[in-house]
Amino acid sequence: MFKRAALLFLVSACGVAAASGQGAVNLPQTEQRDRAQRQESRQQERVAQAANLEIVGNTAYNEQELRTHLKEQITAIEQFGLSAARADDAAFFLELYYRQRGYADVNVRYALPGGRRLRLTVTEGPLTTVTNVQFVGNENQSAEKLFDYVAGPTRERSARGRRVLPFVAADLEEGADLVHRVYVAEGYLNSIVQAPHFRFNADRTQVEVLIAIVEGRQFSFGNIDFAGRIIYDPDELRTAMADVLVQPYTASRLADIPRRLQAFFKERGYYDVKVDAAGRPEAARDGQVPVRITVSPGPQYQFAGATVTGLERLRPSYVTRRFTALDGRTYSPKLVDERFRKLMRTGLFNILQVKPTPVGGNQLRMDITAEEAKSKELGFSLGYGTYVGAIVGASYRDRNLFGYGRPISTSAEWTMRGYRGEILFEDPYLFDTENELRIRLSALTFDFDGYDKFELGGRIELSRQLTKSYLVGVFVTSRYVDITKAEILPQFLGRTSYQVNSLGMTQTLDLRSSPLVNPRGLIVDNTFDVAADAFGSQVEFVRSTLRATYYLPFSPRQPTLGTPGIDADLDEGGFRRWFQRSSVAVGARVGVIHALHEGADDQLYDLPIDERFFNGGSSTVRSFGERDLGPRDRGFPLGGEFFSVFNVEYTFPIWGELLGAVFVDAGNLLPNAEDAGFADMRYAVGVGLRYKLPIGPIRLDYGVNPNPRADEDFGAFHFSFGFAF
Repeated sequence: MFKRAALLFLVSACGVAAASGQGAVNLPQTEQRDRAQRQESRQQERVAQAANLEIVGNTAYNEQELRTHLKEQITAIEQFGLSAARADDAAFFLELYYRQRGYADVNVRYALPGGRRLRLTVTEGPLTTVTNVQFVGNENQSAEKLFDYVAGPTRERSARGRRVLPFVAADLEEGADLVHRVYVAEGYLNSIVQAPHFRFNADRTQVEVLIAIVEGRQFSFGNIDFAGRIIYDPDELRTAMADVLVQPYTASRLADIPRRLQAFFKERGYYDVKVDAAGRPEAARDGQVPVRITVSPGPQYQFAGATVTGLERLRPSYVTRRFTALDGRTYSPKLVDERFRKLMRTGLFNILQVKPTPVGGNQLRMDITAEEAKSKELGFSLGYGTYVGAIVGASYRDRNLFGYGRPISTSAEWTMRGYRGEILFEDPYLFDTENELRIRLSALTFDFDGYDKFELGGRIELSRQLTKSYLVGVFVTSRYVDITKAEILPQFLGRTSYQVNSLGMTQTLDLRSSPLVNPRGLIVDNTFDVAADAFGSQVEFVRSTLRATYYLPFSPRQPTLGTPGIDADLDEGGFRRWFQRSSVAVGARVGVIHALHEGADDQLYDLPIDERFFNGGSSTVRSFGERDLGPRDRGFPLGGEFFSVFNVEYTFPIWGELLGAVFVDAGNLLPNAEDAGFADMRYAVGVGLRYKLPIGPIRLDYGVNPNPRADEDFGAFHFSFGFAF
């Protein structure tokens, strides 16, 4: 027994040593090590299945499975020879295998018949299962919650969804220790959780577990006393850690207080601040623990320049000027973090480290270490969309034009409906300011239902991020549009060859987190532009659009486990993870365009068809094909001057990165801006699938039209990329 206990201790100690030795390693070395371990495991498996080993008495598990479990011990025997000690080790680990699966009375004996043969005789005994876990003394913690911790160690090893919990005494003892940790984490510092007491039935196939608990008093934070040069009002400091102080008193929450106050002082320029918090539970009255906080703020620092090392192609001024713009301002980690994140988003760097270095008494210089990423990339793409059909594209991008960090990209795309080519130049820091310049030139042909067009034009946009969430911009566009072919009657087309120049503004309030992958929060954006003769435009109009979308986590009330026994087949943690991956999105969009002049007498529309709004499709009302909602001429969509779209969508996980969705859409399209409103609304009810990629989801939707008209389909399929709205 001593030998087996020592061996268990050795195994545990080796596990701890391996865990504590983890650190930053080179990825290729890690892959090489993992590959070597897999090869070794496969070799051990081959040895285990071919070894001269006899296992008798086993009925619950087949011999192949048991040999696999013993492959390390068998390999050691094959390498170093069969001995009584190694045979005893094999018997011990086989017995342990059974015990961890609920065979509490198992006994494994070894025998050495001779000729390097090993025989393991298994007396399995009955499979023992836990029928009930009863807690005594738990007045402030629910039995359902405590049971989850008690059953946790066994569940981690057992198959998911298993209704019956096998009896493993060591696991239940570990679970009782976890229960004690729960109490301590909730402020019950003097709580006692006794070792589990087991009561078996007559044939030892079932066991009831009793765990007695003495909760004691729950401790909370009491009087907070400050010492040292605290500078700020004590109430302001208490507010900075208020969310900690309202929780039960624990050692971990006490340790969190210095971190909160250090962040508070550092955000106000005290880079070298030191904070110590000491609690005195022994002096608590009525469960309230007094805490003394000592603050040594040090000097208040200001930004003082920046240096950068590690650059080869990018000019150093591109990096240093982002931080020298802060010179003379009070040091703030948030300002540093904002600039760091913006630089990393450029894609110019693999690694970027910023180290504040005190210089000149109360100044901080930002010492930056950089590793550049590859700045040039060539890409090819293949795809498919329900409306455009097959898609083939190619692109080239240089993120570091002439070493100034100004990206330029070119792209060409062919679809079954036309061609498109584009050049985009960006200057993220125009004249070393926070203003961003974007210049886009494009040419395209496209075959819409009812007409074909050729377009050549460009757009110049100047924008500025006023806050982390609020972006404003102004833009100028110039486009030449030529309707090269039309099946729509001329009176519905409007002007077919024209130059349109416009001046406008945009604003976006984006409060989402992870916009591309798993958005949470609100986004609102608005555009407004004017095309007028004064700008050289042959078409005159005023146009505005507004979009508001809110993505919210779906977190209904957590399910409970019912009776704190083993027959509860719902796992609270699993439900929590399931709902965390679910979301509800609500969106609304409206747009209006109004001509500033009347069209020709033989035209029924004042605006050319290509300037009008369209509705229906994969990102609007999904019971209609692309652009099919609204007025038509012989089945061809004509567009309109006012549109609205409203969407509600719930997504939920199915398997891995595959998600399901149910949605309801509504919207309209009205021919004249004067009639703007929500008349003639059309609807969609549908289901869909999403597959999450790092750059957004692939979507397949089917929307049903609940009230189709004579010339409308019952519904529509949509295959597309990105979020619906």
